[in-house]
This record gives sequence, C-alpha cells and structure tokens, in this order.
Amino acid sequence: MEVTINNQNYLLNEACSIEQMLALVLFSETDGLAIAVNQTIISKSDWDRHVLNPGDQIILIKATQGG
Repeated sequence: MEVTINNQNYLLNEACSIEQMLALVLFSETDGLAIAVNQTIISKSDWDRHVLNPGDQIILIKATQGG
C-alpha cells in the first residue's frame, strides 16, 4: 500500500502499524518524535495498535533543542 510521509510517497506492507512503519522508514531513535496521521496526532502509546490505511498522510515531527 502507498502512504505519504512528510510529502514523500512510500510503499508499505498491508496492515502496517505506525510502529512497523517507523522500523521500515526511520532507522533512528523515536525519542522526541510526534506523529500525525491525516492531521490527527497519534499518541505514542497507540503506535503499535494504529493500523495505517492506503493513502494516509503521515507527518513525522522531531523535537529539537534551540535557543
């Protein structure tokens, strides 16, 4: 299935959770990461249960320090 992550299209396996998607797409830590699916923030505690659907729009936001 195809989803869009930060304005880039990706092909994922069917019935892929957010947690599984992160393992395939993001090869770094998930600390400080927020995820929105179709403009709805998904709690980190739900990442393993939230199943993505074809055409979902996913936004990954990484918190950074600055001043």
